[in-house]
Amino acid sequence: MSETKLSKRERRELRGKLRQVRDARHYRRLLAILEHDAGTPIVDIARRLDVSRQSIHSWVARYGQQRRVDDLCDAPRCGRPARADEAFDVVLRALLMLSPGRFGYHATHWTVRLLRDQLRQNLEQDYSDDTIRRSLHRLGYVWKRPRYVLAPDPQREKKKPAAARTWQLAASQHGAGGG
Repeated sequence: MSETKLSKRERRELRGKLRQVRDARHYRRLLAILEHDAGTPIVDIARRLDVSRQSIHSWVARYGQQRRVDDLCDAPRCGRPARADEAFDVVLRALLMLSPGRFGYHATHWTVRLLRDQLRQNLEQDYSDDTIRRSLHRLGYVWKRPRYVLAPDPQREKKKPAAARTWQLAASQHGAGGG
């Protein structure tokens, strides 16, 4: 691609994709292709994007083969399989429907630490706090701090200031005379 310039259509396509893309690595590759087409030296592009010159050469060559924007995307990678499977989700949902008190905890609401402990007992496997939080988010649960509502105080009338009570007393006596 070094000797061949981009056509107007290709440039427009790259710029359009640049506005839409959400992956930083894909964005960087698209930007490198456009900068190279504009005549910016590879050394400068590599310095601005904080990558090696060889990376720029590789991206330019990869795009130059078929001139497809999708060729600049990351290839899917395998990675470690997730330990939080469907059984994990089922147990987690079931736990959230029940009170922690049913399992012997002295708490009224679930915390990540309590969920981790109970999941360890039910599934005989340890899960990290982050895994539990991600699963809760994926399942649509939102953390809200519990709001405590106190019962009305039966002694409230006795605790009112004396001025308020005398005003209520005077108001009740004023209406009682009927005169």
